[in-house]
Amino acid sequence: MSQCGDCHGCSAAPVTELPRPAAVRTVALVGPPNSGKTTLFNRLTGLRQKVANFPGVTVEQHTGIAELADGRALEIIDLPGIYSLSPRSEDEQVAYDVLHGRREGTSRPGAVLLVLDSTNLARHLMLAAPILALGLPTLIILNMADDLEARGGRIDVTALAAQLGAPVVLVSARVGAGVEQIFDFLAGAMPRPQPKELPVLQDVPKCREWAGAVGSRAAYRAPIPPKWTRRLDRVFLHPVGGPLVFLVVIVGVIRTIFMASAPITAVAQTAFDISGNWLASVLPGGLLRSLLVEGIWRGVGSVLVFLPQVLFLFLFIGILEDSGYLARAALIADRTMARAGLQGKSFIPLLSAYGCAVPAIMSTRTIENKRDRMATILIAPFMTCSARLPVYALLIAAFIPNHPLLGPFVNAQVAALLGLYVLGFLAAVATAKLLKSSVLKSARAPFVLEMPAYRWPTVQSLGLRLLDRSKVFLRRAGTVILLVTVVLWVMAHLPYSGGKPPEIGDSLAGTLGRTIEPLIKPLGFNWKIGIGLITSLAARETIVSTLGAIYGMDPESHALDLQRALRSDLSTGGAFALLVFFAFAMQCISTIAVVRRETGGWKWPILQFVYMGVLAYIGAFIAYHVIG
Repeated sequence: MSQCGDCHGCSAAPVTELPRPAAVRTVALVGPPNSGKTTLFNRLTGLRQKVANFPGVTVEQHTGIAELADGRALEIIDLPGIYSLSPRSEDEQVAYDVLHGRREGTSRPGAVLLVLDSTNLARHLMLAAPILALGLPTLIILNMADDLEARGGRIDVTALAAQLGAPVVLVSARVGAGVEQIFDFLAGAMPRPQPKELPVLQDVPKCREWAGAVGSRAAYRAPIPPKWTRRLDRVFLHPVGGPLVFLVVIVGVIRTIFMASAPITAVAQTAFDISGNWLASVLPGGLLRSLLVEGIWRGVGSVLVFLPQVLFLFLFIGILEDSGYLARAALIADRTMARAGLQGKSFIPLLSAYGCAVPAIMSTRTIENKRDRMATILIAPFMTCSARLPVYALLIAAFIPNHPLLGPFVNAQVAALLGLYVLGFLAAVATAKLLKSSVLKSARAPFVLEMPAYRWPTVQSLGLRLLDRSKVFLRRAGTVILLVTVVLWVMAHLPYSGGKPPEIGDSLAGTLGRTIEPLIKPLGFNWKIGIGLITSLAARETIVSTLGAIYGMDPESHALDLQRALRSDLSTGGAFALLVFFAFAMQCISTIAVVRRETGGWKWPILQFVYMGVLAYIGAFIAYHVIG
């Protein structure tokens, strides 16, 4: 069988039509990176999707249900993006195992949907040989047909199907054109061409030669790169102008996240306050009202109001990714990565860590060099993830005045938020430099990256992304944060004596906070902040719900909003110390768990947690005593 990428010979078994009976229940969606595979997956399955991990590995398994006209429901497995079936990386190993029926817990697919970029067919067609050699019913999907036509490209689909011995369709997953033909194939209603034996190929050059010959016989003409694409790349990839544009983009994104979401956050906060007051007025006095209003409503609500900022972050990440700019940013970042001893492939996981470190650590599987991969895993939690945003937004709004610095574009609050992003990034780079010059030293690997065409992001693609992130955020609010809030409320009402709960400072929660207060007092933190630091180990943003609940139960501050309550307990230096602490500390059990699983033991996550904790303490100490 062929494994183009490391071709050792391939010959295809006859390709058969997808059977009509319900025997075929699982279909694999395969394709190279940047082929539009995920967009097509969303088109075929809509919102009937779920994400899990393949058994035994951290590679994410995306599955969805496609409804056919005859009433059948097929499960579609979206395999990781690959260029070959040579199992050199974890992605390729998973794809290889699933397609060969060797992945435990995943049944072998009964058919394959192979997605290729029609505008880059010469390179992507190399994947067709090993896929067709599997002998499974296969549909070749040439995606981005609208782009191919608009840029003067062409392909004879019938001739290509005859060459490959498999049906071929032209589609545009982005706009939905031609997708109905895929459902025809899945329903077994698509005519098949005469099976054609693939030649035996022995090496990569012959694989490329074969792919080029097949394309030529199918009258393939590559599209002409648009003039504006070349013009944009001259700016975005310029050694001086490129980094400057990147900096402007990052500043603009952060400014928009903080300033555009502020009115929405204020409205959400007002809505929670009004609804909380109404809930308190209709419920009878007692423990139940205290739990619902002072505990759950005020605690969980104090985090939920920051959902707009989190969604703005993912909106801009989605725009940058779908437009094709992120690949250019990775190329620009490769120069910086090189100074830290890393490669450009580390940039994409690190960038995704701005959303969440957990999937970022999982995405390091595309890095072939194990030491580079380990270094990337260890520095990923330094990136300012979305869980830090509620903490940053709360403290910045409470302690930093909204004074202009660079005219109307950048004010003091935006500058503070940008500074925290930069602080985390610098800590990551310094740590990578330390690791790559000592325990994880290795030769630098070459960085090869395919530049996707610039495209306008679609509303549907961005909408699905935001809906998914909303579900994740709300799920955390309804599970981890809710659980921590309830446990905190119980601890704040114990020991219960004389028919009354204790004052918050004398409760079990207060005792816990006062126990660690001597340790954190040099940082400008009191026992209430101490309780928040403990609960934030579950998830960073729970410190906001914890403080909201604590101040809601404190008779001296329950009538104040959270920002004013914090100003009564924290100095400006203490607030900056808390910001620096959260910029460095690894306050996330989920991240610790995935690092343990990814590295195969507890050694690295323990060292990582201790290192980041010590760095956080020292940084907070300096910030408190410098600012005062």
